[in-house]
Amino acid sequence: MNAPFDAVVAAPFGSVGIRARDDFVLALELLHMPLEQQLPGQPFIRHVATQLMRYFEDPLSTLDLPVAQAGTLFQKRVWHAIAEIPPGHTMTYSALAQQIGSGPRAVANACGANRLPLLIPCHRVVAKNGIGGFMQGAEGGLAIKTWLLRHESGR
Repeated sequence: MNAPFDAVVAAPFGSVGIRARDDFVLALELLHMPLEQQLPGQPFIRHVATQLMRYFEDPLSTLDLPVAQAGTLFQKRVWHAIAEIPPGHTMTYSALAQQIGSGPRAVANACGANRLPLLIPCHRVVAKNGIGGFMQGAEGGLAIKTWLLRHESGR
């Protein structure tokens, strides 16, 4: 995904680009680089931005926003399971795969197709022997994942 965004929120790791339509969040793009914060006057976009800013201050704050995310039935099943992982906790790709009756690579592919990180917190899914991947190898992705996991664990 590339800019332009409907809004940009500053984040400790860089920034978050927000895309929305008809009072639904379509995508959140986590960016390793800081962009100038842009908060338009639309009430829904401001509500999304406010929730994200609260999360960056307090990882236990609620991110409860209406979303519109297209995906296969399998992807949606994976995303639902990911959404159940609480802040400060992680689950391995293989444990999540076992929980939903699938394979780790299929789970990893569904994580990669997630356009709503933070709302569907795929950063909480890790490898058996390490942090695993994130953001399909995008620049700064692992640094962002590391920051998010530390933020949520209180370290």
